[in-house]
Amino acid sequence: MEIAIIAHDTKKELMTQFCIAYCGILSKHNLCATSITAKYISEATGLSIERLLTGEQGGEQQIASRIAYNEIDVLLDFRDTRPQERDNDTERELFRLCDMYNIPVATNIATAEVLITALDRGDLNWRELINPHTARYRAKKKV
Repeated sequence: MEIAIIAHDTKKELMTQFCIAYCGILSKHNLCATSITAKYISEATGLSIERLLTGEQGGEQQIASRIAYNEIDVLLDFRDTRPQERDNDTERELFRLCDMYNIPVATNIATAEVLITALDRGDLNWRELINPHTARYRAKKKV
């Protein structure tokens, strides 16, 4: 499965701790994350993570694009719970696309734990049945 990871600045440490706790499960899947989040997780866990741009430089848009092309199966997006003055159009679009393409999303650690344990049990294998991966990902899995 393809898992995309985003963590706002105030949640990067929590996301890193989550990934340390579930490293065994996450290591069985393909991971991508916004740049700084990927750096934190990779350094703490040794997991192989595709580094995208930072969120501010377009990393969230890269993930949104992959969702639109059905290249993401699960989104872990730990968000800052404080009111934000910045424009949240990108975030709204990201969640709209997840709703449109039936991508399971976790925005907090409780939901992320439920999704990751369900993923480990095989409860999300339906993603492969109704949304098969692109040729790019099938080829990557054969290697």
